[in-house]
Amino acid sequence: MRSKDYGEDVLAGNWRLPRKGTIPEIPAERDLVVEDPDSGFCGAVVACGKDEVTLEDRFGKRRVFPLDPAGFLLDGRPVTLVRPVPRLTGPARSASGSIAVQGHRARVARESRIYVEGVHDAELVEKIWGHDLRVEGVAVEYLEGIDQLPLIVEEFEPGPGRRLGVLVDHLVPGSKESRIAARIDDPDVLVCGHPYIDVWEAVKPASVGIRAWPVVPKGFDWKEGVCARLGWPGDTRAAWRRILGSVRTFADLEPELLGRVEELIDFVTAPEE
Repeated sequence: MRSKDYGEDVLAGNWRLPRKGTIPEIPAERDLVVEDPDSGFCGAVVACGKDEVTLEDRFGKRRVFPLDPAGFLLDGRPVTLVRPVPRLTGPARSASGSIAVQGHRARVARESRIYVEGVHDAELVEKIWGHDLRVEGVAVEYLEGIDQLPLIVEEFEPGPGRRLGVLVDHLVPGSKESRIAARIDDPDVLVCGHPYIDVWEAVKPASVGIRAWPVVPKGFDWKEGVCARLGWPGDTRAAWRRILGSVRTFADLEPELLGRVEELIDFVTAPEE
């Protein structure tokens, strides 16, 4: 004998997927605490991408989970986490988080400049800080590496009202980049940088849809090694388009890059004393 209301087997199917329409959708707002029932991992939301969410537990450990239906427990009840809708209250913001200036006219570019190491660095800076730089009249140019940085600085002829800011990759103690940067001693030149091997790494893994940037042994091309270890096609240009396309606002970038770019912009736009 069986019940016409419950069918043949009330335990058949996935118990975590109740009838359609019964699982609430909750925006994955930062600091929302949820639990993954499969692993028992419980943590607060620290980032949310298109298809995944990053949780951080009370020990500081982070894990990335897919945004599956009924994939999490909130106060012991199944919920579906969804990407938060950007809030449109208050003044419009640029991708860098600054207040967007509406209807401003193009201004003559300053003599001061910001130099970055390569095309990818320049494209990323333009995507996030392009609006701010145009408002301030600051041009960004890219170098083919920084091996000749002292000569480049000399040719630029920095001075009052003609400042130069330089963004350097992998600026850590003992690196080649740090030794080159140490040779620059000019009050109108600021050289600063982030600790990552390449600007790719300055994009948060969760924003790209990966758990972490892979470690590539010394002696191997870093970008090609990243593509190989992530299972991406070997075309590094296509890989960069994929990475850059995942960046929408400053929240997709690591703070170590954000702070340095903001510092350079402040330096080259500071009023003359």
